[in-house]
Amino acid sequence: MESQGREEVKGPVLHIVVVGFHHKKGCQVEFSYPPLLPDEGHDSNLLPEEWKYLPFLALPDGAHNYQEDTVYFHLPPLNEEMKCVYGVSCYRQIEAKALKVRQADVTRETVQKSVCVLSRVPLYGLLQAKLQLITHAYFEEKDFSQISILKELYDHMNGSLRGSTLEGSQVYLGLSPRDLILHFRHKVLILFKLILLEKKVLFYVSPVNRLVGALMTVLSLFPGLIEHGLVDSSHYRPKSSVSEDLSLVESVSGAEEFVSVSVTDIANSALELEGEEPAQHAAESLSSGTNTEGDNNHLKPPSRTSPESSESDWETLDPSILEEGSPKESAEGREATSELPDAFDSQTGTPITVQPQAVSGQGGVVQGLVSGLEEDQYGLPLPIFTKGYLCLPYMALQQHHLLSDVTVRGFVAGATNILFRQQRHLSDAIVEVEEARVQIHDPELRKILSLTTADLRFADYLVKHVTENRDDVFLDGTGWEGGDEWIRAQFTLYIHSLLSSAIQQDNERLLADYGAPFITAWKITHNYRVWFSNKHPAMAAITPGHPFQGQYSVADVKLRLSHSVQNSERGKKIGNAMMTTSRSVVQTGKAVGQSVGGALTSAKSAMSSWFSTLAQPAAVSAPACPETPMETDTETATEVKP
Repeated sequence: MESQGREEVKGPVLHIVVVGFHHKKGCQVEFSYPPLLPDEGHDSNLLPEEWKYLPFLALPDGAHNYQEDTVYFHLPPLNEEMKCVYGVSCYRQIEAKALKVRQADVTRETVQKSVCVLSRVPLYGLLQAKLQLITHAYFEEKDFSQISILKELYDHMNGSLRGSTLEGSQVYLGLSPRDLILHFRHKVLILFKLILLEKKVLFYVSPVNRLVGALMTVLSLFPGLIEHGLVDSSHYRPKSSVSEDLSLVESVSGAEEFVSVSVTDIANSALELEGEEPAQHAAESLSSGTNTEGDNNHLKPPSRTSPESSESDWETLDPSILEEGSPKESAEGREATSELPDAFDSQTGTPITVQPQAVSGQGGVVQGLVSGLEEDQYGLPLPIFTKGYLCLPYMALQQHHLLSDVTVRGFVAGATNILFRQQRHLSDAIVEVEEARVQIHDPELRKILSLTTADLRFADYLVKHVTENRDDVFLDGTGWEGGDEWIRAQFTLYIHSLLSSAIQQDNERLLADYGAPFITAWKITHNYRVWFSNKHPAMAAITPGHPFQGQYSVADVKLRLSHSVQNSERGKKIGNAMMTTSRSVVQTGKAVGQSVGGALTSAKSAMSSWFSTLAQPAAVSAPACPETPMETDTETATEVKP
């Protein structure tokens, strides 16, 4: 395996790979250039053991439901010299009868294949743009033995990308924070803080291109993270044998139904039984042999008692703006709580403990911890995805065991299979992209992530500027204020201010605007300890304090009430009940008489107007636009109208 790194000197692209579906063998590599194994041919199906999941990542579960799709995925390094391998796969399917040359092993009505680029640089959008054109041309040949176009792609990409810097807009091609904020609104900040805490976060939606787009866009809000912060994000160990994975699928539906019948269907039959246990057992049976450590699959960070917040009493009014899990789930989660090591050695998997360092000066220590990342003068990107904290934009069903692997202390992962979502005890939060819902299972974690008034001002400021420029055809996401780069600049300011506040003396009041419980939890994370253990002189130029700190006002009360009504389960129920009641009263009024009906209609209008007033965003730094578009609740997709 020592020779595996030899391709690195030739350019950023390591391999061009074609993955197809075989009616007997399932997903398999059909072509690779250069060969994945040096001693094998271009048409070899053999894989390095570290990349055994490549076929299932490139040809995702349920792909047969879509004519085409795009996948971003990460593979572990093959040796110590390599880092994370970034994969981009373009999937397509074509009717078999349309082929000019139909090979003997094509026995189905459709042919499903993916063309993949395995790269050393995280230029997801740029690789996708080039790969989609070539994939389209490859399928238009209608003869998959014509591989010369793929060899040309390898040479072209290495020629055009050679010397490319990981700076500038090309890194973020295809990732739109504007669209993210329009969909998730203020919950984007909740996701941002959730990842800062290094929690187990699972994104869920279909198809895969929507999944990886949402997940990577959230990560693009962290300064320098995509460019330099993912190099150690895929250091995991595959299961010992491929036969375990094949038996997994064969026991479910047989090789004939490897792709055409999604493994999701297995869980549906189990759901007919009472409770959630059948689904749990179904997933456990699918990951058989992956967990030999007893109850390690229940490991999760312990709940910590949060210190009392210094915020005023009214600021804690209904702080539960996060989705609540059931009491049963919360109780089960607490019973399953167990302490995890602070970090793990990426090579041996041996637990290591990160000890607090003695502080001397602003952010300096006697002995600093090394992040291993290429940092800027502010110490960014933060070393979040290091020491066993994984980033898997798409996770195949065969990787399910990683959710309960004791050497994995956390993850940000994406999945399209319902079995991942049903295993709630294996994650701290599930992000349902379609409904823009963030489900937090632990009540303590929900409290930690409750947005403060200053946070709500910041989130409202972003939403206001994005929605105001929503219909401007000249901006279209490329302008400055309210545009993609502007949004990333705001989050850079947020993290700079947070870090600057953390290193100040007597900083309790400064940090209170970020949430005292959140700060307490963040200061024990690996990324904070490493950052804090080193000196960053450039931080002296950053003004400490929350960017939206200030005296509380009536506008803040209205802002918090608005978010509570729109996003907490209790608030939505109250709002819906009042609106339903008002509609019923009006209908009754019409039957009684025109005069009474008119009076009740006026009352309904007044009530609706009151709700609309609460729902309007409070002005933060600029006067509100007189024609601000009506905001829509992203969870219920119902619009409140007078």
